[in-house]
Amino acid sequence: MTIRYGGPGVRIAGDGLVLREWERGDLAAMSELFDNPEVAYWTPLRTPFDLAAAEAYYDAAHTDNGRTHLAITTDGEQPLGEVMLNEKTGSLGYVVGQAHRGQGLAVRALTLLTDYAHGELGLPRLILEIEPENQASQSVATRTGYTLTDLPPTRLMEKGRDLQLLTWEHLS
Repeated sequence: MTIRYGGPGVRIAGDGLVLREWERGDLAAMSELFDNPEVAYWTPLRTPFDLAAAEAYYDAAHTDNGRTHLAITTDGEQPLGEVMLNEKTGSLGYVVGQAHRGQGLAVRALTLLTDYAHGELGLPRLILEIEPENQASQSVATRTGYTLTDLPPTRLMEKGRDLQLLTWEHLS
């Protein structure tokens, strides 16, 4: 794994991927990746996710809110999805564009970000919060070495849905 700081921000490379911060030139690609009913269903991202939504998301991602949002790429250029880390809570998230699924991008990107969070940031415990019905995300968690905890589900209301989120953890 190669990690670079400074310049345009965090850049993590390994396992055929380059994770890099979003750039303003990515707004159209971001809209294309995130404007999907399935993405809107399983994530907090809104729908429709048009260029205005992409610009607002980009601006929020570039504030000092303790979160790192990285585009998943294979070449350092074309975004295929995103991984996100909240350093304050140790929670991570990920989404891969529908056209790019089935290539192991989420597993590889989550592994890189997990290694970065443990090794470079020294976070001892990382978590994912996943709905019980989200089998694809649970598969990514398992394949990345996260384990389901015995904590009670976190309940919240989001976008008119009563969510129950199971906590998965990865210890350093």
